[in-house]
Amino acid sequence: MSLIFVYGSLKRGHYNHALLRASPCRGAWQTPARFTLLDLGRYPGIVEGGTTAISGEVYAIDRPTLRALDRLEGHPDYYRRQTIATPYGDAFIYVLVAAPQQRVVIASGCWPAAEAAG
Repeated sequence: MSLIFVYGSLKRGHYNHALLRASPCRGAWQTPARFTLLDLGRYPGIVEGGTTAISGEVYAIDRPTLRALDRLEGHPDYYRRQTIATPYGDAFIYVLVAAPQQRVVIASGCWPAAEAAG
């Protein structure tokens, strides 16, 4: 088993959460304030080097689920999977390989956001 931190469409109540339906949720968590959360329309993305703490959920996943998530996230070409320390143990997190030129920043660190600044 591995852990995954999700912050967008894979969170409970969102349209891609079905991929995690058999995965136990370890709990809600917020990253250290070192990212920027971007609203990319139907889903968000994060880039490193910002000052925002990202809100999300940590799940325990098996190998087949990790492979399915890698396909969904376009790893390693669109998102790059890396590791982040959480209170539940080291977890994978998907980070954008390249920030889009047109981007909307979600300053709250929580997607979906009521506020967004371009």
